[in-house]
Amino acid sequence: MAYLEGMNMKKLVTRMIIALVMLVHLPVLSQIELTPIGNYRTGIFAEGAAEIAAHDPASQRLFVVNAFTQTIDVLDISDPTNPTLAFSIDVTPYGKQANSVAVHGGLVAAAVENDSTQLPGNIVFFDADGNYLNHVIAGALPDMVTFTRDGAFALTANEGEPNQDYTHDPEGSVSVVDLRNGVMNATVKVAHFRKYNTRPIPYGVRIFGPNATVAQDLEPEYIATYNNRAFVTCQENNAIAVINIEKARVIRLYGLGFKDHMGLRNGFDASNEDGLIRLKKWPTKGMYQPDAIDIFATGGQHYMITANEGDSREYLGTPGFVGETRVKDLTLDSTAFPNYRNLQREVNLGRLKVTLANGDTDGDGDYDELYSYGARSFSIWNKEGHLVYDSGSKLERITAMLEPENFNSDDEENGSFDDRSDDKGPEPEGVVVGKIEGHPFAFVGLERIGGVAVFKLTNPTNPSFVQYINTRDFSGDPLTDTAGDMSPEGLVFIKKSKSPNGKPLLVVTYEVSGSTTIFEINLTGAADRDGAETLEGNNMMNNKIESFNLSQNYPNPFNPETEIRFQITEDSPVTLKIYNTLGAEIRTVANENFSKGAHTVRWDGRDNFGKPVASGLYFYKIVTNSHIDIKKMHLLR
Repeated sequence: MAYLEGMNMKKLVTRMIIALVMLVHLPVLSQIELTPIGNYRTGIFAEGAAEIAAHDPASQRLFVVNAFTQTIDVLDISDPTNPTLAFSIDVTPYGKQANSVAVHGGLVAAAVENDSTQLPGNIVFFDADGNYLNHVIAGALPDMVTFTRDGAFALTANEGEPNQDYTHDPEGSVSVVDLRNGVMNATVKVAHFRKYNTRPIPYGVRIFGPNATVAQDLEPEYIATYNNRAFVTCQENNAIAVINIEKARVIRLYGLGFKDHMGLRNGFDASNEDGLIRLKKWPTKGMYQPDAIDIFATGGQHYMITANEGDSREYLGTPGFVGETRVKDLTLDSTAFPNYRNLQREVNLGRLKVTLANGDTDGDGDYDELYSYGARSFSIWNKEGHLVYDSGSKLERITAMLEPENFNSDDEENGSFDDRSDDKGPEPEGVVVGKIEGHPFAFVGLERIGGVAVFKLTNPTNPSFVQYINTRDFSGDPLTDTAGDMSPEGLVFIKKSKSPNGKPLLVVTYEVSGSTTIFEINLTGAADRDGAETLEGNNMMNNKIESFNLSQNYPNPFNPETEIRFQITEDSPVTLKIYNTLGAEIRTVANENFSKGAHTVRWDGRDNFGKPVASGLYFYKIVTNSHIDIKKMHLLR
């Protein structure tokens, strides 16, 4: 446990306790808990020294993109509590730097950009020992690489970004590498978007680059595959493309539409100048603009899940192109926004960054609608591209409750409370789904404040929040590498059958801190659903009860119920009551004699009359013959 020994244990334990879960329970489903067990640090700050990782189970190595050294760092994780650098792969013979890496069956693929990012890059193949095998030509700026699940194909998302002057805008594309005859006989085809140059564009797909064709404007970002289909996010365009892999042909283009921030639980914090956490509805439409995407199955159906980061275009050459502005600098239509003067105050919507490309619906030069970047959420879509679920304001509500002093912080600077509220908030960038005990769990990386939010996806129309864990140290100094892990970029789920310690793991690479952390995923058991029923005999210390203890409730925050554990050193009458912030009693959950030992009671979020209580802060108080103790907990409906 070398990583744990190197941290401030009091801070770590406190953070892990408050990060445990608000869980909407389903019957007899196991809960999970992430615990950091290993960490590798480059010591390189804000240079992209740990961006994307891939795992090879045969060698128990992680391949980690290091943009600063222009290498792929290879970490030995045979002991996951002590990852060490085995060697590095120099990618400069094949281009400027690697942007992504993937592994399948001991074959390593790296997406390497050209020294001029408007020119074709390369997909370079190595073995697990770093030996070069072959390479093929990719499109301009290959930003992500992945294998199909059977390893028959490798694919890259080629963004095709323009130069700073916006005078050279290459086409976006997806390269499809056929590996069925072996890597030494690899062939490549290109899936392009040229057919949409002369076809109607689906609603919600944004095409707005100056003088750009549709094929030039679409910028593939991330790929997930299932069977013979690849699902490709085009982030700036607010779209997902579907590709027939074997034919290397685009067969569908989904416009993702827009999120109504006046909708129920779709509020957000729009200002970094109000000094407050203020989640409220605003008359704006959020462009989903996902970065990462993954595919998962539940209930016999397959779904897409996206991390809706958002992204703008800003090219500062001559003539260049800047596609964003702040609401305060727009001319708003007085009919659409009769209270525009108040909205444009910096403490309201004035500071919010929005696009210039959408919103002037009648072409008269003022803005009738406002479109902001990203949805500050994750979303679930069915195979037809229809929205099944969006997490609304949940990510901001979770971080507001669990990290209130660091809410919407910047990813490079501590002491930056509320700094990102005018941009994209917590900025969910990465997502990966892993199946544990037959149930799919989503792990969502929040780029700015940091941390990983975990959700159970068994019910895709209503995922349940499981845990938020953040290994960033807000009291540390990022420049001296004492601030922990900053800016999660890539996430890799390792199932237990492929894991070096026989347990499921989550690997997270952190772009700003240049670090890689390994989390162990443990089951925490299943609970029945009998409200405040007392459970005896749950001995937490093998009957060696040496001291009184009232534990933090679990989950916390919670919905709709939570467990409260305590241990007593002697037989004693015990009362345990719930109070609101005014000191009024809400519920008596225990009032009886208990034997010496450890016990658990449950509160189902109802008062003494059986009515559900509102979201908020509550206190629970225990009284025994010899002890009184009080702790607080959060109900988040």
